[in-house]
Amino acid sequence: MRVRIGYQPSITALFVAVVMAVGLSLVFLSFESARSITRSAALSFIDRVADQTTDRVDGQFKDVLDILAVLRQLGPVETGAIQDNPELTAILAALLNRHEQLYNLYVGYDDGGLVELDVIDRAGPELRARLKPPAGTMFRLTVIDTPKDATSRRRFTYYLSSSLEVLAQEQREADYDPRVRPWYQDAFKPGAGAVTEPYVFEIANLIGYTVRAPFTRGRGGIAAGDILLTDAEAFLRSQKLGQSGIVFLFDDSGTVVAHPHMSEFLKGQGANARLDLPPLDRMLDVDISRPLDAWQRGGSAQQIFDDADGRTYVAAFRPIKTSGSSGLRLAVVAPLDEFFAEIEDSRRRLVLLALGFVLASLPVIGGIGLLLSRSMKALAAETDRIQRFDTDGPRRDVRSIIREIDDLGRSVSTMRTVVRTFAAFVPKRLVQQLLATGDALRLGGSRRNVTILFTDIAGFTQITEKADPEQVMLRTSRYLAALSAVIMEHGGTVDKFVGDAVMAIWNAPADDPDHVAHACAAVLACREANRKLNEEFEREGWPAYRTRYGLHTGEAVVGTIGSSDRMAYTVLGAAVNLAARLEPLNKDYGTEILVSDAVREHVADRFSFRMVDTIQPKGFEARVRVYELCGALEEGDRVMSSPASEAREGDPWRCT
Repeated sequence: MRVRIGYQPSITALFVAVVMAVGLSLVFLSFESARSITRSAALSFIDRVADQTTDRVDGQFKDVLDILAVLRQLGPVETGAIQDNPELTAILAALLNRHEQLYNLYVGYDDGGLVELDVIDRAGPELRARLKPPAGTMFRLTVIDTPKDATSRRRFTYYLSSSLEVLAQEQREADYDPRVRPWYQDAFKPGAGAVTEPYVFEIANLIGYTVRAPFTRGRGGIAAGDILLTDAEAFLRSQKLGQSGIVFLFDDSGTVVAHPHMSEFLKGQGANARLDLPPLDRMLDVDISRPLDAWQRGGSAQQIFDDADGRTYVAAFRPIKTSGSSGLRLAVVAPLDEFFAEIEDSRRRLVLLALGFVLASLPVIGGIGLLLSRSMKALAAETDRIQRFDTDGPRRDVRSIIREIDDLGRSVSTMRTVVRTFAAFVPKRLVQQLLATGDALRLGGSRRNVTILFTDIAGFTQITEKADPEQVMLRTSRYLAALSAVIMEHGGTVDKFVGDAVMAIWNAPADDPDHVAHACAAVLACREANRKLNEEFEREGWPAYRTRYGLHTGEAVVGTIGSSDRMAYTVLGAAVNLAARLEPLNKDYGTEILVSDAVREHVADRFSFRMVDTIQPKGFEARVRVYELCGALEEGDRVMSSPASEAREGDPWRCT
């Protein structure tokens, strides 16, 4: 009789061994106390820094958004009265004087018009040296519009003093279109953020962010203001966190958009309108992926973690709410030892002392741990194989002297058998999806675009009516297995077998954006697999199976039908009916593969087709063009299917 030990006694023995080895010593308790105090103080400090910095960043963006909310509602802005409008210029100047974080304010219109007021010195001395404005110039006003007596847009530039007196002016043909700039192009898209990624300001040739507020009333356009990257860097550098602590901004994709040393990284990219922003691992000396992932999955916003070099860090994360869908996040990261060096030194000494006790208990802990982990690792590997649907091959039974682990091993073995059996009656991709999500089969469905294939063997009844039934089943099973393997290889799901017929679908249950092309490739591959199988049948003295195919794509209801004790995963709808109608039409036209015009329209640039006929299937009001799928096009080949407008029934050339 095999001896089995209970799981609970084994765990108890493990903890008793550890407690006895460590001895509940005062050193251990002191270590835990010092460690707890250190980390609690660090988390509290980093939390305050993160909150204060986030409030300042949010406040900066909010101030600009408030300005833009007022600006876009002004009468001259909505109507587009931007030429010779000193009142509008005075408003822009007053807003810029009040908000020093802004380099400029401007409004771009849907027709290419623009009014912009820049504070020249906020862009640095390089801009003044390049423009060479008159002495005393504080502002530059740019107006791009179409004058009443002109047919094309012109650019008017005015150099203004602090009192808005015009010191110089010039005009020329408009050489700037706001609609092609990064801050304008995607502003009206759904989900566009209020704050752009860093890019190059064309006028100043400097890197910065644009805060924008689209409007549709009146002339329609975008009110915006620019914040220079150098200002953001200076602000982030001012947040002191020891010698190597850092504060930076990043987005949802893990790309750094503001960093105390961003200008150094982007040096050399200033001539490009779009910048290649660095990922987190390019800008940081420490890997923050673990604490960041924990926070994004709903964990604490303050994290303590160890880097690969063994150094302990404290981090805090905050969302920048005013950035909207731009998804900006703020992170504060600093080494723990730089803030609490004395406590950390004491902690290290305590760790070394505690290690002495732990090392003495290692043989006992290692032996018990090996006993437990060996079976658990085997169970984890077996369940992982089941999750990957790797249920073929010999059984791998996991046994253990621990009763609970042994029972679990038998349950896993039973589960493996059930999954393998279940998969033989349900589409494999559906079973994989259920295993991945942990969901159960439920009655119901949803509408989605799918591609449906129906196949049938010509003259199957005549071939098999006098043949040995066992041989019929064996040969037909080989045939169905060959077609199923090809369909699954091309991303399809075998929905069902109806005698010798196959019904397959693409883009369900798993998403497949290119499902029409994959279905066409699968049908051609099925035809080739059928040809090779027929060669084997011929050598074995068995009649060839000549297969006919019908393929259509369209919207259908996909889901599970049946009753609570017997269900079937399938597709329903007119698209399915049309695909089923196409397959038997091959007999009338002497073809093998018939597809609908909907299929041809999706992949006419990748496959060749021959126009066959225009039909009105039974039960359908609309007439449908039917094509023969000839083959895949190589690069440079002539598209063999004619455009719909030129397609003619009875086209004299055929698939070769």
